Amino acid sequence: MSKLPTRRLGALEVSAQGLGCMGMSEFYGETDEQESIATIHRAVELGVRFLDTADIYGPHRNEELVGRAIADRRDQVVLATKFGIVRTADPHARGVRGDAAYVRQAAEASLKRLGLDHIDLYYQHRVDPNTPIEETVGAMAELVAEGKVRYLGLSEASAATIRRAHAVHPIAAVQTEWSLWTREIEDEVVPACRELGIGIVPYSPLGRGFLTGRFTKPSDFDSSDFRVVGQPRFSEENLEKNLAIVEAVRELADARGVTPGQLALAWVQNQGEDVVPIPGTKRRKYLEENAAAVAIELSADELAQIASAVPADQVAGTRYAEQMMGLLNG
Repeated sequence: MSKLPTRRLGALEVSAQGLGCMGMSEFYGETDEQESIATIHRAVELGVRFLDTADIYGPHRNEELVGRAIADRRDQVVLATKFGIVRTADPHARGVRGDAAYVRQAAEASLKRLGLDHIDLYYQHRVDPNTPIEETVGAMAELVAEGKVRYLGLSEASAATIRRAHAVHPIAAVQTEWSLWTREIEDEVVPACRELGIGIVPYSPLGRGFLTGRFTKPSDFDSSDFRVVGQPRFSEENLEKNLAIVEAVRELADARGVTPGQLALAWVQNQGEDVVPIPGTKRRKYLEENAAAVAIELSADELAQIASAVPADQVAGTRYAEQMMGLLNG
């Protein structure tokens, strides 16, 4: 497999596909640190050198794992991490902070866990409704001035918030969920990003693995997997309804001689040169399958055909449980 081409998120050059590292430490069942580190090393070999983590993954352990994995190859990696979601003793509850003091506190803690002197791309993970975005981004901009952060990003922000943030300091990237079964950003967020020259980083481009066709019933998931615990789309009733989506993708993928996951990922990958998906995996075999999807070119007609075969308005269930849904599009 040839090395991946590059794309730009604003002024930041990254590989055309990234690697989401969240599942290496939590959320998707059992973890294997040795295999996770091997997966990161294999990603760098393949040219997938845009790595994504966050302080809440683990919590904290994912940044530590990624830091150890890249310690001897820092110059080959563009490292993104996030702050802003605050966890509590309740495993399903989440708070949000974006005040200036917390921005600095979180960044210093992430740098220490990662073992780095700077973060390449620093995202606000969720917008704090109680703190003006101008305060949050102003504090993030101070980190840029000090050399602790190179570029700034937002995650799950509304078009209006993106415009306000960009007026304070250039925003390089907006990370948000985007896949064949999650299409809301196409209405306002994508146009706003393109107007402002901001890159788009889709997370969960494989519908949290559902679009690969590997999961057909709740028992396919580990009992601790947060998809069946905290994501309504994976409830027994909704999962059964959503299987029609997977079958539609599978038929189209079979016709092209690729896997369902590769076709679903290629659909996102082909949405524009400013789009850099970050499929997550903790295993080398799935990493290699995902990376190969970069080479799949889809015409405008093919993109439309795939989209029409998977009507987003027919997906059963919301992306998250009620409390987390309230933190989206902030």
